[in-house]
Amino acid sequence: MELNRSTLAQVPAAARPRIDTPAAGIVHLGLGAFHRAHQAVFTEDAMAAAGGDWGIVGVAPRSPEVYDAMRTQDGLFSVTTLDPAGNSTRVIGSSAGQLRAAADPDAVVALLADPKIKIVTLTVTEKGYKLDAATGRLLLDDDLRADLETGRPPQTVPGLLIRGLCARRKADAGPIALASCDNLPANGHRLRGLIDKLAAATAIGDWVRESVTFPGSMVDRIVPATTPVTLAGAAQALGVRDQAAVNGEPYSAWVIEDDFPAGRPAWEQAGAVMTSDPRPYERLKLRTLNGVHSAIAYLGAVAGRSTIASALELPGMHEVVRQYIACDVAPSFDPPSGVDTIAYGEEVLTRFENPAIEYQTVQVAMDGSQKMPQRVLQTVQDRLAAGSVPRWGALVVAAWMRFVQGVSDDGQPLPLNDPLADRIRARLAAAPSTPDGVVDALLGLDTVFTPALAEDASFRAALVEWLTAFEKHGVAATLAGAV
Repeated sequence: MELNRSTLAQVPAAARPRIDTPAAGIVHLGLGAFHRAHQAVFTEDAMAAAGGDWGIVGVAPRSPEVYDAMRTQDGLFSVTTLDPAGNSTRVIGSSAGQLRAAADPDAVVALLADPKIKIVTLTVTEKGYKLDAATGRLLLDDDLRADLETGRPPQTVPGLLIRGLCARRKADAGPIALASCDNLPANGHRLRGLIDKLAAATAIGDWVRESVTFPGSMVDRIVPATTPVTLAGAAQALGVRDQAAVNGEPYSAWVIEDDFPAGRPAWEQAGAVMTSDPRPYERLKLRTLNGVHSAIAYLGAVAGRSTIASALELPGMHEVVRQYIACDVAPSFDPPSGVDTIAYGEEVLTRFENPAIEYQTVQVAMDGSQKMPQRVLQTVQDRLAAGSVPRWGALVVAAWMRFVQGVSDDGQPLPLNDPLADRIRARLAAAPSTPDGVVDALLGLDTVFTPALAEDASFRAALVEWLTAFEKHGVAATLAGAV
């Protein structure tokens, strides 16, 4: 039997949803695994604790797989917490419907204009915002331009949002909050800047300033990609099949700027931190957790390790990561009050070591051109501005440069799943295959590296030094002798 409302009686009582079918109050763009294991769980727990009509209508921008599974399952799915002390599985019932934007974008626009909808949340990854990764400026490409200048159904996330806001203004549907839950620095500020530009182009700028808020947030939970093993584990725990099942680590955090003009769930009763300024938490997480995650992913993948946990077993990996945190990350910013960045880094390493979380290195490594500026390059820039050469930050960037060459140290192909894949391959093909040639070719990616970074002689020299070591000795031997 498949998981759905009619088969819930077959599910162990302790694993059933904590709320009945909720009425819609939130639209979420992005039906990926992270949203299902994070915001959907917080929102169900908030409604279970304090009530309210905050059901989530999930919108899949393109991919039909999760959308189809959730439609078949009446919006239900399970989350298994992978704990070395023992796994636990629960069914989440905070869904109030599903839409697929690629198939029916006009339905999404109409939903955004519905006065019952008070909040829009987003997990569309860095590339979904159409922002230049290096500068944060809006990338007005052909798709987005067509969304703004033609009457066709919108095909981009910014296009959906601005069309929806135009329709909401016309319907006089009241204020709304747009809340980014993606790993972007100052994600609320960036989303506001994007919408402000589009609103000016569509003559609704004044209404947006009066009626729309953009609360920032910091989200944190390790959620590996769903595999057949994930689905088999959920079926065993539930007694029914769940094609939308996800796994996650025990740790989960959400820090949210409390700026919701039409109300919100009582997320604080589910463990979220409501604050007036989430930016210190964002920097802490992006630079420490996400930056370290990327570092381990690139180094581990090139060294032939398939998971983050196994990459951490490489001799020298722990020591190198600790040097990166202590020497480059920690001095680059002021953490939230009462938080020690190095201690936080140690907690991060403990979480990454969880053997039950089989997070694939190549999964973390994808979209590097979009992730590196926020996760690593901001740290590098701040250390250079302070007069220090970020040796360990350069190691992380060099590992990415080694990864995008497409072959591991043992000769296995490495996937380049990246929006700039064609540009990266073209620049590498046109350059000498020496460390100097590779560094110069990739520093020329002006949507990744700012001119100041690309022209910094000390940073370039550090990159060449690390790539030379990788070429001569391989990543594993380089790590073993680095500290």
